Amino acid sequence: MGMKSKFFNLLFLLTSTIGFAQQPGKKEKVLLTLGNEPILTEEFIYLFEKNHKAKPEEYKATNIEEYVTLFKRFKLKVKEARQRGYDTTTKFKTELAGYQEALRKPYLPDNNLADSLARIAYTRMQYEVKASHILIRLAENPSPADTLAAWDKINALKDKIKSGEDFATLALQYSEDPSAKANEGNLGYFTAFQMVYPFETGAYETAIGEVSPIVRTRFGYHIVKVWDKRPAKGEVEVSHIMVRYGKERTNEQAKTIAFEIYDRLTGGMAWNELCRTYSEDANSKDNGGKLRPFGTGAFASVPEFETAAFGLTEPGTYTPPFSTAYGWHIVKLERKIPLAEYAELAPQLKNRVGRDERMQVARKRVQQSLQKRFQFTEMAKTKESIFALADTTLQQAKWNPDKNGLADQVIFSIRNKAVKAQVFFNYVKKQQKPNKQQPATYMQQLYESFVQQQLEASLEEDLVQTNADYRYLSKEYYEGILLFEIMEKEVWAKAASDTIGLDNFYQQNKANYTGAERAVIEVYQAPQQANLDALLEQINTGEEVKVDFLKKNNIKKEEGIFQKAERAYLQQIPWQKGIHTLALDGNHYLVRLLDIRPEGILPLEEIRGKVIGDYQTELENQWVKTLEEKYPVKVNAKAKKYVLATLVRK
Repeated sequence: MGMKSKFFNLLFLLTSTIGFAQQPGKKEKVLLTLGNEPILTEEFIYLFEKNHKAKPEEYKATNIEEYVTLFKRFKLKVKEARQRGYDTTTKFKTELAGYQEALRKPYLPDNNLADSLARIAYTRMQYEVKASHILIRLAENPSPADTLAAWDKINALKDKIKSGEDFATLALQYSEDPSAKANEGNLGYFTAFQMVYPFETGAYETAIGEVSPIVRTRFGYHIVKVWDKRPAKGEVEVSHIMVRYGKERTNEQAKTIAFEIYDRLTGGMAWNELCRTYSEDANSKDNGGKLRPFGTGAFASVPEFETAAFGLTEPGTYTPPFSTAYGWHIVKLERKIPLAEYAELAPQLKNRVGRDERMQVARKRVQQSLQKRFQFTEMAKTKESIFALADTTLQQAKWNPDKNGLADQVIFSIRNKAVKAQVFFNYVKKQQKPNKQQPATYMQQLYESFVQQQLEASLEEDLVQTNADYRYLSKEYYEGILLFEIMEKEVWAKAASDTIGLDNFYQQNKANYTGAERAVIEVYQAPQQANLDALLEQINTGEEVKVDFLKKNNIKKEEGIFQKAERAYLQQIPWQKGIHTLALDGNHYLVRLLDIRPEGILPLEEIRGKVIGDYQTELENQWVKTLEEKYPVKVNAKAKKYVLATLVRK
């Protein structure tokens, strides 16, 4: 895999748009012909400029001539891979699809959605909205009759509000939010991410004193009235002491205990000691009663606690006792945390919007824009017939219905190109996974994903035709995968596995593999001589030196075959077998010189990696010769002259 990584790093550096020289004439258009396949000058110029970007010194005739040779060899190998059908395999298609998806992503309308949504959310987080609402419940996938009934109810309420009836009274009487009976629909102050996204948007986009348009969420239809908007208070971190009331004591008894604790605090007793002794919040009493930082709306069910916490201004100060539905509390301020800058919060916000409903809503809008661009036309009757086949086998990922003549019917068209139902059936069969959703809901998800895939395929076609950078990069991925596959088969794997061929190659080229006198060594390095003394004892007893021993004694080990000049410590010891110790540059060394090998031809086992590399080059050169015979290469002299004139820099 290392070779593949190296290859892609070399060949597929994604760069910004590259300016092309003016278009050549017809004779200069074709640079090379491989068999009967023409290779154009534009492609060569593109690749050369991209792979030599920021290297003006390499724009010389000799370098360009050399690149023409490399380019020719590259194209020959790719042509042979295509000839063998490597681009028709499932493995190839899957790998190419992955690269194309990554390549296409910057061109998709939703590429910057996460950042845009995060910035919008951050803007909203700078304000808090106080609002009330009226809810008429409606299931996520309702029947037409239920939808109409809910719509009529919410519209009737909207008319009552327009006519001047009191919002709180209407919420108390008609809202299907259970909390309305207690709060008359008043939700208090909240900020971004604390309400479902459509509701949040309705509230933030409605002016103070106004009523929103009807808002649809997964809970049903809402009318939202905005009472106030104020700058965000950020977060607060507090500690508390809590005394419960209920089964074991009355409210008055709890109040008495809380005020006794308060008196001891004001009398000078330590907060942590009182908290540990008296607080009945088991999760916090042992750490001084400290709670996680929270913002507005986090304690919506106990607004008294939130009010008390945000009412403190100086760290270390605390409130008198007050009661909530959970008991009596004394709250101490630890710190106030203002809203951080966007740059600091951006990673966290992008992560949140990625999981949030707002991303789904935004993606639907993006899909709608693509549908409009590519003239998406849906065949409602065909779609309805297919969806009618959705059953519980979809939940088991075993959906394979009787098509009932639907397979050849058109489910939708893109730019007047028909997409038949069979294509969707194949998609579902491949993509379905076990799930617990309602079959109709899961079918809708699969359908939307399929539509998106088909729209992106149309976008791909557009980009290939209209965007030179995209066209050439897409071609590079295609050819690069082919090149790797055929090089693996013809060169890399063959050189690594052909031991007889490798040995023959080494024997024929021994004279190229010579070296100076060198030693086989083990060397141990430690900051203190005492560490090495313990090691020497172990070596002298004949025990194996284990990794755990080296770690425990802070000893580093190196072993290999080195010439004297390659290591400074080798120059400081006698050049003979045995154990040698020395101190050098603040470190202590123990060197075991195991063998001395004379100057001369190096044995194969010592330089196998280098010989394999040379053998690969030899195999590649021989193979390219056969390809040149199979696909005669012609170089267009005029086109080559044009390329040189375009690229050579004076």
